Amino acid sequence: MSFDELDGWRKTHYTKDVTSKLHDEEVILGGWVRNFRDLGGLKFISLQDKYGERQITLKKGVVSDELFEKAKLGYQYCVMVKGKVKDFEAAPGGVEIVPSEIKILNRTPEKLPIDMTGETISELDLRLNNRALDLRSLRNQAIFEIRGQVLKSVRNFLLDRDFTEITTPKIIGSATEGGTELFPIMYFDREAFLVQSAQLYKEQLSGVYERVFEISPAFRAEKSHTKRHICEIFTLDVELSFVDMYDVLKVLEELVQNVIINIRENNMTALKTLNMEDKTIVPELPLPRYKYDEILELLESKFNISTEWGEDISTDAYRKLGESLTGYYYITHWPMLIKPFYIQPSKDKRYSESFDLQMGWLELTSGGTRVHNRVQLENAIESKGLNASSFESHLIAYDFGMPPHAGFGLGIARWITFLCGLDDIREAVMYPRTPERLTP
Repeated sequence: MSFDELDGWRKTHYTKDVTSKLHDEEVILGGWVRNFRDLGGLKFISLQDKYGERQITLKKGVVSDELFEKAKLGYQYCVMVKGKVKDFEAAPGGVEIVPSEIKILNRTPEKLPIDMTGETISELDLRLNNRALDLRSLRNQAIFEIRGQVLKSVRNFLLDRDFTEITTPKIIGSATEGGTELFPIMYFDREAFLVQSAQLYKEQLSGVYERVFEISPAFRAEKSHTKRHICEIFTLDVELSFVDMYDVLKVLEELVQNVIINIRENNMTALKTLNMEDKTIVPELPLPRYKYDEILELLESKFNISTEWGEDISTDAYRKLGESLTGYYYITHWPMLIKPFYIQPSKDKRYSESFDLQMGWLELTSGGTRVHNRVQLENAIESKGLNASSFESHLIAYDFGMPPHAGFGLGIARWITFLCGLDDIREAVMYPRTPERLTP
């Protein structure tokens, strides 16, 4: 089977650039055949690239017989098309391309493993098994366009507010946060671990650069089989110095609002593709704040759900909570006993200076004020049944004038799951990793 050579052809435009402003101009597009219709004397090719699709129209007698005969294409064939742009209101973008030449650069099997026409959505595991193909769907293009906007908006928001972007190690020498949910690896001749979070490093760096953030992967070796857990996560970690939790609450809610404003301004077509244009809306500030005790009282009074004080809130309880609290809101002042050692206790030592950001029933963020006194931090480590000496490389930073600080970590994929109206977090990750999935 022979293919055409690229030769001197290069794309002159992406599909998004081909509008009525280019009427009668020649363009070269490249992409994949999303759909193909042969009506006898008329053929339509829906050509898709990373930005969308445009219609290629071949009418017998208008294009050469050789070209008309050549245009026997299959779904997802990789092609390049040279032709003139013509106004056609009924076509995507209000234009069509009448081709003068087509290059077939690669073919596909007659039957693809998943439906790429958009008429149906194949089962998720089947799509994940064929992810490189699945990601070309218009639906996935919309999801990852929005993801790209989220990351861009987050960076711009923080950089404009004097934050420094940092990078921290993803291989660590010991399970320094005391968790057992770490992936061990061999680091030359000794055991090491994939990092579970950037927490300790970003705290240290907040004592250098004052306001820091990192967008990076982390790894959780928990065998969770839910639609909101994965093993390789992507997080936004933020830490600020000379502040407490309440300053962080303000920064976080302004960031959330800013990101959604940007999505609505720049990605409305993607939102419409996902039927989310009326659901992904800009929240009003300040966001509602509820203390842990208030949430327990609400669950008891409204839903007759009892949670023992000091316990985490169950998934079922969160789902019920989401029926009453449908937007973004904070839950603050969690019991100290279920919080990590680095969280600052409240004046009432039973409680902590901590918070979660919720969207309905879904937790997006955890954060709080951190302990910045070395002796207090050593005691907190020991109180959790850990050995303070194993944290010496972290604790030494507290000998050098560590300022009061606070911060949060936000799960990017969880947020994308909500923003795009997805049913499963795996859809918000290009190549998700779960306890069962290590490929592709």
